Amino acid sequence: MKKLSLLFYYILFIIYEELVLSCLLFKTFPTSIWLIILFSIPIAILFNILSSIFKPKANKIITYIITTFIVILFAAQIVYYSMYESILSFYSIVNGGQVTEFMDVIFDMILRNWYGILLFTLPLIALIVLHRTKFIDFERKNLKETTIKTGVLILVQIIAILCVNFINYDDIYSNKNLYYNTHVPKLITKRMGFLTAMRIDLKRFAFGFEEKLSVNVSSNAGDSSQKQKYNITNIDFDKLIEEEQDKTIKEMHQYFANEQPTSKNQYTGMFKGKNLVVIVGESFSSLAIRQDLMPNLYKLYSEGFQFNNFYTPIFPISTADGEYITDTSLIPKEGVWSFKEIVGNYMPYSYANIFEKLGYSSNAYHNHTATYYERDKYISTMGYNSYLAVGTGLENRMDTSKWPNSDYEMIDVTTKDYINNNKFLAYYMTVSGHLNYTKIGNAMTSKNWDAVKNLPYSDKAKSYLAANIELDKAVGELINNLKESGKLEDTVIVISGDHYPYGLTLNEINEISTYERDDKFEKYHMPLLIWSGSMKSPIQVDKIGSSLDILPTVLNLFGIEYDSRLLMGRDILSDAEPLVIFSDRSFITDKGKYNAVTGEFNPNEGVEVDNVYVERINNIIYKKFQMSRLILENDYYRKVFLDEK
Repeated sequence: MKKLSLLFYYILFIIYEELVLSCLLFKTFPTSIWLIILFSIPIAILFNILSSIFKPKANKIITYIITTFIVILFAAQIVYYSMYESILSFYSIVNGGQVTEFMDVIFDMILRNWYGILLFTLPLIALIVLHRTKFIDFERKNLKETTIKTGVLILVQIIAILCVNFINYDDIYSNKNLYYNTHVPKLITKRMGFLTAMRIDLKRFAFGFEEKLSVNVSSNAGDSSQKQKYNITNIDFDKLIEEEQDKTIKEMHQYFANEQPTSKNQYTGMFKGKNLVVIVGESFSSLAIRQDLMPNLYKLYSEGFQFNNFYTPIFPISTADGEYITDTSLIPKEGVWSFKEIVGNYMPYSYANIFEKLGYSSNAYHNHTATYYERDKYISTMGYNSYLAVGTGLENRMDTSKWPNSDYEMIDVTTKDYINNNKFLAYYMTVSGHLNYTKIGNAMTSKNWDAVKNLPYSDKAKSYLAANIELDKAVGELINNLKESGKLEDTVIVISGDHYPYGLTLNEINEISTYERDDKFEKYHMPLLIWSGSMKSPIQVDKIGSSLDILPTVLNLFGIEYDSRLLMGRDILSDAEPLVIFSDRSFITDKGKYNAVTGEFNPNEGVEVDNVYVERINNIIYKKFQMSRLILENDYYRKVFLDEK
């Protein structure tokens, strides 16, 4: 009986894994299957060579090792994607040791994706069967066969690269640009396969990567002398450009000099001189704003600014990237932890660095490990005078032995630190809303279960609501303390989420949503609460916005002098063109929604756009990604503000 060629096994195995992953991640069969196959064949040949140059017993062992490793890698990717909706990077693998704190979360995601993991495991099962029935050839191959395979490997790889270079090569996110010039792992995976994306990421991680692609974005720069009209400062970009020797920095100066600043508006300075409390809520979403269960959060929404079309897109490092975007109005750099890489940079527009110059005290708090994501160093870079978390003293004030810890207790034991100061800024990163959403094992769900147990939802949906009741209690405690100290009308509270509640499936989200959400855009439809006791009536805001816009919106409301050209977000209350940017370069504007993975733009009802509209927005988004990365890599703000002085 003729045995199955080991090479044929590897080719089928790799292509199968790639196609299954693509279907699971992107919900469609890949349109560029031919390119995935071309890149898969050389990988399969390489694996075949490695497992056919020794004696049969050794070849069997190597084949099992390779097959098991690939199955685990693809299974890990589907689990990782379920949490972060991104592609695994070597940076995260190397720096992700602290993830072991959340093994229960990982196990839950494994159970949620059991069917996908089973599909990835089928080739390993097939290998066992083929091995036991002696239907696969593990014999050692001679030098001639190995040489021929090596030649075929090189030839097919060259063909694949030629296709990348000469087919679909002139678009900003063309295969050519993705392969050589820009880093968008999700699109690379969709077009060329997961293993190719991992190979490219490994190369860029090991040897560094600098984007070579440059696009021109037409802009109408504001006159820097018209400070009464625009949120702009007197940065002498002409002088900076003239004196700069570094080509990259010079190009950055030219870009920002030509950016359109946002205009001041009727809300500019509305909260000037007031205190500020910023809360980034773990997995906080509009699902958790209910009058019956969360009266304090509902109060802030119903009496404050009501941002009806606000989105919080998730980026690869979930909470850390969510905080980073909210705090800096910059897009995280792909493939690294921007939260960590920004440490030591000069950040003039962080809340603490701005408000301290105005005489405010600044305190930061987190009811989890102080050093997780190296948050302690990040908080220091943001300029806060004090940072209290588990490991830096919070454990001496409250019980931090539970998981997750209580937002209410954190607020209760910390407001005394600042509430009697003349002017204060307080920053909270909460944790009570963290997954897993289970009755047993989640301290906040157990604590508040009685309030939700009779609701007509699944236990996980009820558990999510129960966990967020703790955040509501924290907000209620904050309001009470402000009221008792006579500071309620002189304080602004800003609350947003770090990411959507990915501990819930889409079906579970829709159980408690007021409308049917889709998996691409609407599950990211989130709240932004801006409220002050001085507001006489709510203010409806229908304009589209995102977490990238929070910082400039708050700075404008406080009448802070800042240069809006240097931030990637825009004041939502201004007349700036609205834009929501997703990690895979998809977007939402007032004209419609664009899915970068499928390349489809769906205009809003009654809206028509010209043929270059998507290209124009893509160019804007590309430059925002690029400039955000360059600001981080080059400590750019230091060059603009401190070097200029």
